[in-house]
Amino acid sequence: MEMLNEEVRDFTRKKFAEELVNPVELIFFMEEKSPLIVPGQPVSTDCQYCPEIKQLLEELSSLSDRIKLTVYDFKKEAARAAEYRLDKIPAIIIKTEIDTGIRFFGIPSGYEYMSLLEAIVDASRGQTELSPATREALKKLKKEVDIQVFVTPTCPYCPMAVRLAHQMALESPLITASMIEAAEFPELTQKYEVMGVPKSIFNETISLEGAVPEEVYLEQVLKAAGEQAG
Repeated sequence: MEMLNEEVRDFTRKKFAEELVNPVELIFFMEEKSPLIVPGQPVSTDCQYCPEIKQLLEELSSLSDRIKLTVYDFKKEAARAAEYRLDKIPAIIIKTEIDTGIRFFGIPSGYEYMSLLEAIVDASRGQTELSPATREALKKLKKEVDIQVFVTPTCPYCPMAVRLAHQMALESPLITASMIEAAEFPELTQKYEVMGVPKSIFNETISLEGAVPEEVYLEQVLKAAGEQAG
């Protein structure tokens, strides 16, 4: 059974034909079986939706010759996973000639399907819709910032936070931004006290709830980097 119905396929094919510029590689890390969890070692989920995500990405990549899909086994390709600093799966990485810093952990379904499409398009174009002031501020970052955005597929406001985070990752090589499907990672949801979504975590210490304007999101990124908005 296909993941994308005819209407969604047609919409996606048209969007890619009109908006993709440069090639994009989708890198998917998965596992066939649940791994043994060892203290001090990377933690992965049971990858409940790995088959569905793989199928989704296969269907997606078939809609444009500018999209390439590469699939790795998380355990067998542990060294490669370490290169991307992955500690959980299922994981999708969006790559062009460089690692864009864009990550998806969990299935990008529901409203998050559009987050995936927009991330692919932004990466392909090599530019974002962030304001000149935001782009300039991000160029001056001196410290790495890791952004985790917790979402659910039924949250209509989550894609706004996810896209802001992903666009900021595109603008700065020091930023990594991840969509995390809250229900698939209950241990993280509990750790960061995610009571509602979207909830963004910056460098493990700063949290922001809800969908907020770009300038407010930027303030938290700069704060996490030990800087202040100019």
